[in-house]
Amino acid sequence: MAATQLPSFQRAVQQDENGQPRVVSKASIPSLPSGFALVKTYAVALNPSDHKILHNFPIPGGYIGSDFSGTVVQTADDVNTDILKPGTMVSGAAFNFAPTHRKVNGAFAEYVRAPVDLLLRVSPPSSTHKDTMGPLEAATLATAISTCILAFWSPDALGLLGTLDAPVHHEKPIPVLVYGGSTATGTIAVQLLRMSGYDPIATCSPRNFDLVRDRGASAVFDYSTPDVAIKIKTHTNGRLKYVLDCISDADSVSICYAAIQRAGGRCALLERVPDELLATREAVRSAFVLAADIYGEDITLGQRGYDRPASREKHELAVQHLGAVQRLLDQGRLKAHPIEVLDGGLQGAVKGLEILANGQVSGKKLVAIIG
Repeated sequence: MAATQLPSFQRAVQQDENGQPRVVSKASIPSLPSGFALVKTYAVALNPSDHKILHNFPIPGGYIGSDFSGTVVQTADDVNTDILKPGTMVSGAAFNFAPTHRKVNGAFAEYVRAPVDLLLRVSPPSSTHKDTMGPLEAATLATAISTCILAFWSPDALGLLGTLDAPVHHEKPIPVLVYGGSTATGTIAVQLLRMSGYDPIATCSPRNFDLVRDRGASAVFDYSTPDVAIKIKTHTNGRLKYVLDCISDADSVSICYAAIQRAGGRCALLERVPDELLATREAVRSAFVLAADIYGEDITLGQRGYDRPASREKHELAVQHLGAVQRLLDQGRLKAHPIEVLDGGLQGAVKGLEILANGQVSGKKLVAIIG
């Protein structure tokens, strides 16, 4: 392990005995398993999943937070430091879908650990690539990109053939609907679809139409319009086969299922919905996508539908596609979701969880600067 002087303790957000988040000043520095790096946190981004895990799967003493950016300070002994040197600015996510990890590590902390092969390097602007992403924006990437990789290219989800490295070429590009196009995952999804040769269309609130169009959607529909499914079906000439549903509730699934072509198709969901709802169209194959599958670790939240065994295949799929995403970042070709910076560091992150719980976020990503 690279020699770096670390403090004896760190400040971090943990759950108290009642499962509520609190900032503590004497949290342990996480150890480094094989293949991991320790990162001095610069910024963290808040995800709906952070709030859901906190409230639906509480663990007293558990750490909180997924997405982060920061500087590598140490690496495990088996990590090639020629590839990832200490001092490198990176973005990534902490794995917090199993108690063994949640009790030792989380992104809402001064130090966070993550697998080296799932980190993205944050390149400074250069004379040839002036639009590269800064560390604040880069903190928002990991969960959104991981979700898109698994939703688009995993065989048990949409199983798309076109990729960032090998886009499909059709005289009439294949449409893909992103329901919830103005979410943090939605704006990344639209860009990755466009660059993989597909025709992304989306739904969102009219106030976010410009944002979604700017990211590459060819058409945007108001999700609250009663006949939105008919409008989507008309626009696609009954050719819609693939859907990423970033909202994944009863209303969104009903609309997505109604918009998919008569012959059926595939729908990737980001949350569990009742089985009877999914059974309304036998010709539509749905999959519940969990970004945490990219870690190749057992997911153990203690609830049916969420718990699943480690998948080496999904880990390898993520590593493969992250190489292409890294090239987009290096070239300044990927735009982050709009951000809103919270005051107060770690305490600001705790306040942000309350804002998420109250449903007060639209068209932006909450970010807190930690160090």
